Amino acid sequence: MPFLGLPDFARITISYTPDTLCIELRSLKYYLMSYRDVWHLYEHLVNRILEDLVRVCKPKSMKIIAACNARGGLSSTVTAEYKEVVSD
Repeated sequence: MPFLGLPDFARITISYTPDTLCIELRSLKYYLMSYRDVWHLYEHLVNRILEDLVRVCKPKSMKIIAACNARGGLSSTVTAEYKEVVSD
């Protein structure tokens, strides 16, 4: 929630290339719902989701996009990306 106490809404898009593990949709739904009543800056939220999901499923790559509704007349889209580092 922003400082005024009104709810924020965003469309979260998660794209990833799995390695050996994948994300169960029901677990993902409950995880995302855990942010429902917690105030976060958009940038922090997207980075936190990326860090948590990369830690849990260890994908080859992952991209999180949050297309946020307007706040104070400004809308924003925030993106965070992870790519597995492969050493030779």
